[in-house]
Amino acid sequence: MSSGKTIVWFRRDLRIEDNPALAAAARDGSVFPVYIWCPEEEGQFYPGRVSRWWLKQSLSHLEQSLKSLGAELVMIKTQSTLSALLDCIKATEATKVVVNRLYDPVSLVRDHSIEEKLAEVGISVQSYNGDLLYEPWEIYDDEGRAFSTFDAYWDKCLNMQMEPVSLLPPWRLMPAAGTVERCTIEGLGLENELEKSSNALLGRGCSLGWSNADKALTEFVEQNLFDYSKSRFKVGASSTSLLSPYLHFGEISVRKVFRCVRMKQILWRREWKSQGEESVNLFLKAIGLREYSRYLCFNYPVTHERSLLRNVKYFPWNADANHFKVWRQGRTGYPLVDAGMRELWATGWIHNRIRVIVSSFTVKFLLLPWKWGMKYFWDTLLDADLECDILGWQYISGSLPDGQELEQLDCPQIQGSKFDSEGEYVRQWLPELARMPIEWIHHPWDAPLTVLKAAGVELGLNYPKPIIDIDKAREHLREAIFKMWEMEAAAKSATSDQMNEDVFDNSDSIKTSAILKVIPKEKSSCLTYSSNDQRVPSFQNCNNGLLPRKRPLPVDEEKLHMDKPNKQNKEAGTSGREDLCLTAESLASKRQKSTSSTSTSIISFTVPQYCSSSDGRPFQDHESSNLNLTWHEKIDLEQTSNKNG
Repeated sequence: MSSGKTIVWFRRDLRIEDNPALAAAARDGSVFPVYIWCPEEEGQFYPGRVSRWWLKQSLSHLEQSLKSLGAELVMIKTQSTLSALLDCIKATEATKVVVNRLYDPVSLVRDHSIEEKLAEVGISVQSYNGDLLYEPWEIYDDEGRAFSTFDAYWDKCLNMQMEPVSLLPPWRLMPAAGTVERCTIEGLGLENELEKSSNALLGRGCSLGWSNADKALTEFVEQNLFDYSKSRFKVGASSTSLLSPYLHFGEISVRKVFRCVRMKQILWRREWKSQGEESVNLFLKAIGLREYSRYLCFNYPVTHERSLLRNVKYFPWNADANHFKVWRQGRTGYPLVDAGMRELWATGWIHNRIRVIVSSFTVKFLLLPWKWGMKYFWDTLLDADLECDILGWQYISGSLPDGQELEQLDCPQIQGSKFDSEGEYVRQWLPELARMPIEWIHHPWDAPLTVLKAAGVELGLNYPKPIIDIDKAREHLREAIFKMWEMEAAAKSATSDQMNEDVFDNSDSIKTSAILKVIPKEKSSCLTYSSNDQRVPSFQNCNNGLLPRKRPLPVDEEKLHMDKPNKQNKEAGTSGREDLCLTAESLASKRQKSTSSTSTSIISFTVPQYCSSSDGRPFQDHESSNLNLTWHEKIDLEQTSNKNG
């Protein structure tokens, strides 16, 4: 062991086991563990209430774990992460900083800047892979280009050689002496007094920290993994692993999850248990989609702001603050959608199938900008994860070349019968419908008056009527799609004689306020949400219907990105992408010399910037939606980039 002093900068890697940055620092000498909280640098991605609550509990658990090893976690609240690191370096006379890498667009830019500034003063920054099975720059096709479909990407990953070694926790840590201005966990301000009463309910069903993450993994693998292929679509917590928040905050390594599940698969294969094998493949695919979300953000760093398909940029979103509020409060008149939104507000978690249903409803029926819904998820989910949510919302909104067809409209009534056949989920979260018979629970507007009366339901009084009829929703969606095609054709025609196309994003015409408000600034008075918004009273009218329709391929979008990757840089909309890609490119060139490590988290939705609106007349709201395949089971991006992103 050498005598060097090292700053261990914790972020979303709140564990001591299989933590490559911590292990490297422990080998080199004394360590100075630090967690830096800088709200100003979070910007529009300032974590929501429940996410900050989870972070607070996890930091407390990490603090105790480090103390048992001989070191103390220093927590700092600051206005500049760089200045806080410099203070730590000065106080300890450390010669380097170690950190596990992050891959979201905001962190990529910030980390690159900090690394350059520290290098200027002679401080080495060594970064490690503590979040993925494979680095984004390690996976390319035979021609050296980034993969543009999930299946091809994941097949490549599964055939790669992965280091089987897991890093054990250090036996002890040698603390580096030094004094800096620090604060307690309470002093970080992750939870204010008004939030504590609501947050108290969250702790009843959660056991946080890296040691409890291990317990959650073991319980899932031993009790629920075998039936995962059959039970994963049942809208209940017991049918999923519930590992996503642990993975997001790095309380468990994705490599550990991967190895543990693969070992079960090998065992079941020897015992000829085909159901177990199938369950493992499906679960690993979910992990693969989390990997792919990082891969996507690294190679296309603007995905948190813009659709990957150019034609979707022209979609005339309906920026209706009232409909957005009705959706958030769970009073759309569609029981499965409303139950999901109320569970989300109460617990900070909803089943992935319900996430698909409520998000698709937002985009396809209400025509609300997908970035609005993404921001709301970011603020309310325990496992809010920027990269995963980008992937999910872009898939649902038709923004990926192989995403769900934009014109596909699924009926919440049918989805309810399929995934909540007994109506238990709806009854749990909509007590006003608790006495409705099974045959009417998912479409009470069709029930005879005698049935409604016997169940104590008065539509429009104690439960809202549907906000919009499905036939009307389908018609409005088609009108919006036709308008999108017209605007795209007009833009191409207008720029056909110019060297460079000036393509705008229709979403830029709607301004959005800070993340906590999730709304356009002009209408912030009615769009900002508070706990009062979530009390679920008022209601509105509408009906129901259904029908997915096959869409023609959007202009030449898919061929353009699959077959002519070099040409796309000359096409419209690339100018805004190139600057951010440079960040990914510069990082990729540096990271190729680094060693890999671990960490991955599954399934979740998140939030970007801006919001969309229409250039023509605004379209009315629409409700109801679902998917034939969950976004985390089928998301193939038919775009290509060169090796450096």
